[in-house]
Amino acid sequence: MKKLIVITSGKGGVGKTTTAINLGAAMNFFGKDVLIIDGNLSTPNVGLHLNSPEVPINLNHVLSKKADLFEAVYEHESGLKIIPSSLSVEELSKMNSGKMKFLKEDFKKISDCVIVDSAAGLGNEAISVIDIADELIIVTNPEMPAITDALKTIKLAEKMGKTVAGIIVTRVKRNRIEMPPEVVKEMLEKQILGMIPEDICVQKSLSLRDAVVHTHPRCKASRAYKEIAARLIEVNYDSDLDKPSFWKRIFGRRY
Repeated sequence: MKKLIVITSGKGGVGKTTTAINLGAAMNFFGKDVLIIDGNLSTPNVGLHLNSPEVPINLNHVLSKKADLFEAVYEHESGLKIIPSSLSVEELSKMNSGKMKFLKEDFKKISDCVIVDSAAGLGNEAISVIDIADELIIVTNPEMPAITDALKTIKLAEKMGKTVAGIIVTRVKRNRIEMPPEVVKEMLEKQILGMIPEDICVQKSLSLRDAVVHTHPRCKASRAYKEIAARLIEVNYDSDLDKPSFWKRIFGRRY
């Protein structure tokens, strides 16, 4: 069944866009036809992350009825499909995120799995994207301010009648300072889909303008995203078999 999943967060800087891109890349790795949409119209980053910062036609053109939706779809070399949003400051005044709801069914005609990167926070732009979700995934860090904002997002989503599929906790260091997963689960009262470890490979992938699942497919973060994706689309994946070899860990630059 085709599904539109919105990736959102209560606050910015928690790894929402990184998660949207890598979750999509991981699903694509398992053979799924995936479309990633940059629903963050005010501060879009999907195009930047996937080396398509400026494109002739973007989501803003579609929303303003200057172009057909299918004209705004671009294919990454991995096979991943993306619809970027405009980086132009001039486009901000013309932005109308409320029109997203009229495109939901058309989005789902393009790919089996549609992932929408939402704006952070609980403003009108984020609410417009949450409104088109079949399911929501909340991204947070294991810190009290982020968890508190994630809880607000969950409460808003439930008030809107939306299903929260679960929580992805990013930048996990597993030290004594951060909140343990059982506490996060208890506070948010939602299942934790996965924990993404703090990994230098994620920063390296950003500098390479690609998903870490593509640039460093066997690193800890990549395997964590693949585990979550496999669970969501119900395929088998053994992360232990995907670990880099001993010599690769010592000498490999891209692992």
